[in-house]
Amino acid sequence: MQQALLSWSARTRRDLPWRHTRDPWAILVSELMLQQTQVPRVVPKYHAFLELFPSASACASASVADVVRAWQGLGYNRRAVNLHRTAVAVVDRHDGELPDDLDTLMALPGIGPYTVRAVLTFAFGRDVGIVESNTGRVLARVAGRPLSTRDAQRLADEVVPEGEGWAWNQAMIDLGATVCLRRAPKCGECPVAVHCRWHGGPDPAAPAHKQSTFAGSDRQGRGRLVDAMRLGPVPFDFIADAAGWPDDPARAHRAADTLIADGLAIELDGVLRLP
Repeated sequence: MQQALLSWSARTRRDLPWRHTRDPWAILVSELMLQQTQVPRVVPKYHAFLELFPSASACASASVADVVRAWQGLGYNRRAVNLHRTAVAVVDRHDGELPDDLDTLMALPGIGPYTVRAVLTFAFGRDVGIVESNTGRVLARVAGRPLSTRDAQRLADEVVPEGEGWAWNQAMIDLGATVCLRRAPKCGECPVAVHCRWHGGPDPAAPAHKQSTFAGSDRQGRGRLVDAMRLGPVPFDFIADAAGWPDDPARAHRAADTLIADGLAIELDGVLRLP
């Protein structure tokens, strides 16, 4: 299975900008941007963001508001706040250089187990497995059973070929993104189909719950408020209009409260504004 997947990847690997660098900061930026955001939306924002903030030091020296403004168009704005928190910690604790140790990376604020392992393998070439939506789906289908988070991570680590961490994880991501799709997987094109224990029966990788609809959600209102704050402070009297809920000011102000709690907004002199 290892050789089949690596050979397939060598022929078909997608040409993505973050695959042309081993800079840990650039890798970290790409990984946070790619969480829950499709590649075509990320590519132009990745280049633009790194022009503004080419290093952890550059990001840490900027305000949270500047980072959130540069994040516009990617959604899930809390990721921008987390990236800034990480950058500040990297400067304060590690002289602006991301460490290459799992435990030390895990101690940084703003990033989780997946992102830490992605930095380790894609920046430092470590033989660690990464588990995200695409690779988790591949692992569960090949195993032929649902996998807990712990089981998936253990299996992901076990199947990495020695010395091939970077190539292997890129191959796993591409397999899940282009062939082992959540819906209508292309099993006839799969390079590891012969090793797969799932053959069209109940899908072990099927999500337990459907993702909630974005339209009309609190997340949509939060996003509207952040977009409004990117243009300037939002007076309290206009928060409901800015959130898109002019007839439900209580809901709009609850959404504003969550933005404040998440570090995406502050209250100052009767307005809501970016930090």
